[in-house]
Amino acid sequence: MTPILDDATTRHLDALAADPRTHVSVVAPGGYGKTTLLHHLAAVLGATVHTGSFGQVTGDVLLVDDVHLLDDADLAGLRESAARTRLVVAARPWPRSAALAGLLDLAQEQLIPAPFTKEQVRACLPAGRRTEALAEFVHTETGGVPGFVARLARTLDGQKPEVPVAALAEFRPELARLDDDVLRFMLAADAGVGLHLDLLVDLLDRDAAAVGEIVEAARSTGLVGTAGALLPIARRAIRALVPVERRVWMRQRLAELQLARGGQVLALVRPLLGTGIGGDAAATAFEAAAAEALPVDPALSARLYEAAVTAGRPPLQVGARRAEALALAGDLDGALRLADEVITTESAARRRHAAGVAAAALAHRGQLFRSAQLYRWSGAEEGKHFATLGLLGIGDLADARELAAKTSSDGPPTSLSSALTLMTNGLHESVAGTPTTALSMMVRAAGLLEPVGRGVLLPDSPAALGALLALHYGELSTASSLLDRAVAAGTGGAPLATRHQLLRTWITMVRGNLTAAAEQLTALRGTHLEPRDWLFAVAMELGVARRAGDTNTLGRAWLQAGEALLRHPMDLFTILPLGELMVAAARLREEARLSAHLDQARTLLKELGDPPLWATPLWWGGLHAAVIADDAEVAGEHVEAMERAAAKDEQFGMVAAAGRCWVELMAGKVDPDAVEDAARGLHAAGFTWDGARLAGRAATRTSDRKAMVRLLDCARLLQGKPVARRMPDEPSDVPAVTLSERELQVAELVVSGLTYKDVGDRLFISAKTVEHHVARMRQRLGAASRSELLSQLRTLVGSPGARG
Repeated sequence: MTPILDDATTRHLDALAADPRTHVSVVAPGGYGKTTLLHHLAAVLGATVHTGSFGQVTGDVLLVDDVHLLDDADLAGLRESAARTRLVVAARPWPRSAALAGLLDLAQEQLIPAPFTKEQVRACLPAGRRTEALAEFVHTETGGVPGFVARLARTLDGQKPEVPVAALAEFRPELARLDDDVLRFMLAADAGVGLHLDLLVDLLDRDAAAVGEIVEAARSTGLVGTAGALLPIARRAIRALVPVERRVWMRQRLAELQLARGGQVLALVRPLLGTGIGGDAAATAFEAAAAEALPVDPALSARLYEAAVTAGRPPLQVGARRAEALALAGDLDGALRLADEVITTESAARRRHAAGVAAAALAHRGQLFRSAQLYRWSGAEEGKHFATLGLLGIGDLADARELAAKTSSDGPPTSLSSALTLMTNGLHESVAGTPTTALSMMVRAAGLLEPVGRGVLLPDSPAALGALLALHYGELSTASSLLDRAVAAGTGGAPLATRHQLLRTWITMVRGNLTAAAEQLTALRGTHLEPRDWLFAVAMELGVARRAGDTNTLGRAWLQAGEALLRHPMDLFTILPLGELMVAAARLREEARLSAHLDQARTLLKELGDPPLWATPLWWGGLHAAVIADDAEVAGEHVEAMERAAAKDEQFGMVAAAGRCWVELMAGKVDPDAVEDAARGLHAAGFTWDGARLAGRAATRTSDRKAMVRLLDCARLLQGKPVARRMPDEPSDVPAVTLSERELQVAELVVSGLTYKDVGDRLFISAKTVEHHVARMRQRLGAASRSELLSQLRTLVGSPGARG
């Protein structure tokens, strides 16, 4: 294939051929079609193109290719012949001796072939394959160098955008002719060195001037661009044709030089994974690259540390950092194994660092006491902050305060240290101070950690703790914002990614978007969950099933709840799922299974001074469990606790008001104004499902038809459902009737699609009794058929996905 000569170029060449007085030079790197241009002129002039020594000069015109390869004597002879013979010569831009420069200066016309445009490349492609995508691919691979375009175009396999082996094989002669220094430079360019001249001086063992000449020689081949980078197809050819051991040696040598300069080596060393190289130099390079990769790609860092060990580094010498990389990548089992081995070996390096790794892993598994012990033993200032979190989590307020007092502030106020200080102080404030101050500290801590937190191994994040506080306090928007930013920043690496996602899903659930919550939960349950995350996931599965009226899933999920509780000791940070488990246990008549855990939670809260911010989910869950059990006394106790909290902080008044409405409903009292205000308050805070459920349940307990219609409309609005427009005195299609708690339970289960026998099994009554309840409801509602009954019941108790 020859370069494309468009009409303008052809006319220009023909005009040059017609002027016998014009000497012509063609100067371009290899592959740019110099020879093709010479042969076109030769054909017009009826002459021959010479290459190398040309002998006796005859005729009116002499065409000579590759004059850069001639010695000074031949170049001098050509220059002398220019006085009597027209010259047309072609050369690469390098080497450019004084004799060659003098010869080229004689040319009145210099042609400089340019790379092909994308359209020219497209025209070079075989007929039927001239697609835009294929032309783009070939142009990118070859840089538009005409000779390389020709090689690739004639070996393409159909429409596939790939470089065939045959195209790469054609580079073998060119690579074989390369000077050794030029090839070494190209190998360095393949490693990404570019025009780092200081590094090239050491690598090639040449002075700067000589290195410059080597770079120019490489450019003159056409394989290297002006910025010192290989063309993509040239890079492929080098990797395919140059022995792997030579390429590996080059990268290893570059890494040694970079390390000596204190430079980065990850890009150089990463391709050496799996090559099997060994020795102290290789191990050092792998170890340095692993440390470099740790903050950005912990999984890669762990592989590089493993490669360092394979190359000869003693395992315990890198064990602590390798354990940290594994932990950040989400492999807590591997991290704990390595960390324990380092901790228990007195001669091992970085034993205290390994203790911090093990402590973080144990925190994710709910072992806060053991985690705090290890953090304290590690002696690091960061460890003291994390140990304080653990101690507060298990209710040891005295030790937490003592340790916080010992935490030094002498070090530089980095983003990390400032974030940890704020996080620790925020947690103290959540226990003994004001909720708003605590939440503010957590928000600021999370913001400080965002730029640096991806590569920091944390037992928990300020974003997760702040989201918990916000959920407890009824600030769902703040919780969402904290978690969204933490997910985007990758705070805490893989171990905390799942925790952040789970808490986001929890928010989705309480907002009433049960379909989305179920989908998100299914995706998360497909991954490995540590005990803390598993407990949250199980609680959410129960919560979604309960809200959706899915009793079958509720029963299946409860089977996992017992094991999840056994695997994770009770601590301050699992109050939220415990509250959800309380309601599910009451629904399934399994309260006894939770009694020990509830006792532990209450004891822990008491040791911390019963902080309302942490106790609210337990009060709220206890209230609803009491409503299900029809225990007005216990329900009243929980509401009184919420009202005491509301007296100190009006934000707690939202749940207290809703709680008081529930207690009054149990007594058969319905205050429509109070219920609607409480329901809308819950909805405004983001608790959409709870607000709608309160309004809907109140509607079933009032005998006032107008109040019932108003509350049902309120429930529909809070669920985002349309409300029918009515005239003030227009009758409603819903009769004014109240249902007992047992009838509501039966109605909910029947509406969800269960048979009478299944309903009886769930409620521990006979199918006959269920049938009796249904018959009474049908009579009282005046339903003429079963379908009409089900329609009315759906209006009264809500459709699946919007009730509890």
